[in-house]
Amino acid sequence: MIIKTCGMRDADNIRAVSELRIDWMGFIFWPPSSRYVSEKPTFLPTRQKRVGVFVDARIEEVKSKADEYALDLIQLHGSESPAFCERLKANSRQQLIKAFNIATQEDLEQTRPYEGLVDYFLFDTKAKMVGGNGTQFDWSVLSAYQGNTPFLLSGGIGPDDAEKVRNFHHPQLAGIDLNSRFELSPALKDIEKLKQFITEYNEQD
Repeated sequence: MIIKTCGMRDADNIRAVSELRIDWMGFIFWPPSSRYVSEKPTFLPTRQKRVGVFVDARIEEVKSKADEYALDLIQLHGSESPAFCERLKANSRQQLIKAFNIATQEDLEQTRPYEGLVDYFLFDTKAKMVGGNGTQFDWSVLSAYQGNTPFLLSGGIGPDDAEKVRNFHHPQLAGIDLNSRFELSPALKDIEKLKQFITEYNEQD
């Protein structure tokens, strides 16, 4: 199971998180976000895959950041069209993640046009602000998802949710995304809370 932590920015914090059993580390390149990375950190992970998060950015901007940060994956968290994803996929080496905001089973219908165009979906909580809201949606609605694209579960997963996550099952569940509820402040992760969650999550491995 992939464990992704998103919204990283501080070099020392990145270094500390990189020592944990984290698989992917996300960097947000959307200026309105409180976790926006405006300058390249002096330390970047080498053990974890690097994920760049974009919201309705131009392909040229995405490719520029992908090269600068040596990204392994590109996460599209806006209203990017299937055609945009197809063009980006054809012009980049990175795997693609397309995020969707979910509240009801009907919201899952929006994934259909993207089947076969991206490598992963990410299901986040529907809210006014893009990502990092600290609130969960009802995961049971995902029982209606019958697509072939694996997905990451996101949206308000917190330090006390290890057992809940461990008990959630879906044939296409590929991983989880940890962000705002593991923070001391925006873009600064609480190492002890991450350690505790990872330990509890893996205790039945």
